[in-house]
Amino acid sequence: MTSSELETSPLDAARRLAERGDLDAAAAILGELAGDPDEPDRAQAAVGLAVVLEQRGDVEAARKAARTALATGHPEYAAQAACHLAQGFEREERDEQARAAWQAVLGVGTPAYVPLAHLALARLAVRDGNLEEAEKELRAAMEAGMQAGDERVGAHAAQRLADLMVEHGEPGAAAEVLLDALEFAPEDEVPGLRVQLGIAHLELACAEFAESVEGGADARTSALAIELLARTLPLRGRADDADRVWTYGLEHENEALAAEVRLRYHRDT
Repeated sequence: MTSSELETSPLDAARRLAERGDLDAAAAILGELAGDPDEPDRAQAAVGLAVVLEQRGDVEAARKAARTALATGHPEYAAQAACHLAQGFEREERDEQARAAWQAVLGVGTPAYVPLAHLALARLAVRDGNLEEAEKELRAAMEAGMQAGDERVGAHAAQRLADLMVEHGEPGAAAEVLLDALEFAPEDEVPGLRVQLGIAHLELACAEFAESVEGGADARTSALAIELLARTLPLRGRADDADRVWTYGLEHENEALAAEVRLRYHRDT
């Protein structure tokens, strides 16, 4: 054995074994470290053991190791362990267990992991149909990302929140979220945020056009609103809705309005 090998720490030795594919040997070293309550590197070893055991296909033993690391309360490795548990439960669609594990990440409170936990909790809330909870978690992710100095995560949370709001008929609120995000987002995130802001404005425009028609405007104004609505809807992937809007105008009982719509409908043909 060389002097460099003698100086290698057990953790480094286990890592090298795992990288070479010798998972059993790596697990043996890490298991010994993780099983010693007085071992200063117990939390790190337990996380490493969880990863190695999962790679080896021993999922339940991996979770036991992750819980050992979580129980240490270590700000880094306990948080990593909780993430490991949560991600595994999500892959198996065990949402309640995943939710509890992500809550454990929040309980550890390590700033770098808090935004990720809020994003995950929002994802689970959407899957569960709880949109109010999803919005709360996404706002928390934005705030936590800013507090952790991770503007990219904050911008990502804003994008997801805006998508959720537009999808559920709240384009005005979505636009406000995106405008806030543009104040802090990294430069390479700005173009995407601006596209989303444009989409929110398109949705707002469609709502205003529809409201104008329903509000009983004069024939010329209503025809303009019908045309603008019908020509904007396809931009949002709603060609069938656009056809229905045209039909509404073309077949309207108010002949003056229908005539105005016909002129607008045929002017590009």
